[in-house]
Parts: sequence; structure tokens; C-alpha cells
Amino acid sequence: MTRRDFLTRTPAALTAGVALLAAASPAATGIPAIDTHTHFYDPTRPEGVPWPPKADALLHRPHLPPDFQRVTAGTPVLGTVVVEASEWVEDNQWILDLATRHSSIVGFVGNLRPGQPAFAGDLRRFARNPLFRGLRFRASDVQKAGQSDLDADARRLADADLSLDVVGNSAILAPTLHLAKALPSLRIVIDHVPFREWDGKPDALRLALRELATRPNVSAKISDVVRRVGGNLIDDPAYYRPALDALVDLFGPDRVIYGSNWAVSERVAPYATVHGVVAAYFAGRGRELAEKYFWRNSRAIYRWVPRGATTALPS
Repeated sequence: MTRRDFLTRTPAALTAGVALLAAASPAATGIPAIDTHTHFYDPTRPEGVPWPPKADALLHRPHLPPDFQRVTAGTPVLGTVVVEASEWVEDNQWILDLATRHSSIVGFVGNLRPGQPAFAGDLRRFARNPLFRGLRFRASDVQKAGQSDLDADARRLADADLSLDVVGNSAILAPTLHLAKALPSLRIVIDHVPFREWDGKPDALRLALRELATRPNVSAKISDVVRRVGGNLIDDPAYYRPALDALVDLFGPDRVIYGSNWAVSERVAPYATVHGVVAAYFAGRGRELAEKYFWRNSRAIYRWVPRGATTALPS
């Protein structure tokens, strides 16, 4: 469905979309979820935070586990894998310390810059904590794939049985393919697909991801899905179906995982809508696939630690 198609839909069709969202409520689906993409931080700390900037009035305030529990109330989200946005090395420890006090954090994807002299030692230090499940590399780092320093540090992740998240637009796909081929034991997660550059272009999405999706060690984090068009929030799951169909077809049932991108997602929609749109879509694809997407696959990929409410999940 194109944006033009959506914007010319009849009121009756829009009402049907809202009804589909309601049908995907926790009571209807009963499918628990692990949100594999959240950011926790506290600008009121004495040292402040490097991100988000003070000018961002929406995000520049504390976003902590109690806040996450508040926004996810009424959803089946049981826990989260936190992804570190700060480039300050010690903020990795700050999140790990936070996790000791909040069992809703089942895993942590840290932030270290590859190619730095301290990388190996810092990785060993943080990896001693079982909640530390891997690292995220930004586009500027991923695009150095093929260079000895970057490849060596990515190999360190593989050797430690940790995962690698990669974030960026389609420019990261070719270097990510290099890493996937060079390090077949490294579990790689592409963050925030479908990318915005593919909005309304599912054929372009399929073409861009076709080869990368054949690599069994690469997974798609379907996150940051909900959009605004012309300032209007689109909460009709039908709008997103072509792109979501393409991702599930490409990566298969075992390599798609759920993420919200909270708190950044607040720029677009409330958490219930962010979750509800993908819940409605997967409710129509059958319970087995929905369970894999919402929690089973993330446990296999991140190997997160069952704790708190997640200990009730079946093995």
C-alpha cells in the first residue's frame, strides 16, 4: 500500500484498522514480549548525558525502568534488552548497575568504539557480567568492515559468543554482508528495519536485503516501524503490511525480533500504538510466528538471561 492509497482510504476502512489493533490487545493475543530495543538514561545525573541534547525537550528527561514499566502497562511486555546510545565507556557500567536493581532488564547491548586500543580490555571487562549480551556498531564503524582493526574487534565478539547490532541506512548493508561472510559464528542484528528510505517501496526493500537475508547468522530487528505522514500518525496495520511481509519472507520465522526504539519512539507515537501495530500484523500470521517474533527468537539470538517476570516463560 502506498501513502496515496492510505490517505485515500475510506473512513470505514480506517475504522476496520482500529478494530484490528483492538483485536491484537494482550487479552486477545496472550503473547508475551521482550522489547529488544530500549534506551535508558538520566540527564539529572551530576555528569549529565551525551545524548539526547538538552534542546530535545521530549527526550531530555529521565527514561528509566519504572518509566518503561509505566508506558508498557496494559501490554504483554515482560522485559527488555537495553541498547546503549551513549559513547561514554563508563555508561556501559551504569546500565549494568541499573540492571542489578531492575529485573525487567534481561540483557544489555553495549557501546564501544571498535578499532580503539582499549576495546579488547573493555570488552573483556563488561562481558564478565552475564547481562552483557553484545555491542552495537554505528554506521561510521560498520562501513570500515574489511579493515583489519574493525574485523579483529568483530571477531572478538564472535569468540566471546556475543552478538553485534548494526544501525544505519542501506549504506551499512554491504559491509554487514562482509562481516556475516567473514564471521559466520557472529550473530548479527540489523536494527530498525524497514528503513525509512524503503517506505512505500517493498520491492526495493526485497532487492536490497535479498543476499544479506540468505546469511543464517543475520537477523532483522523489526523496530521503529510506526510512521507519521504529513504530521498524521498512521496506526492502521494494513499500511505496514507490504514491508512486514517482505521482511518475514526474506528472513524467515526464526530471524525476526521485536523492538520499539523507546524512548525515541515517543517522537512518533505512544508505546501502546508502537506495540499494537506489529501485534496486529503478527496476530494475522499465526501464534507460532508471533511468539517467535515477540520473544523466542530474541532469546536464541541475544541469549538473554531469564529473570523477573520472564522466568515464567516456557523453556
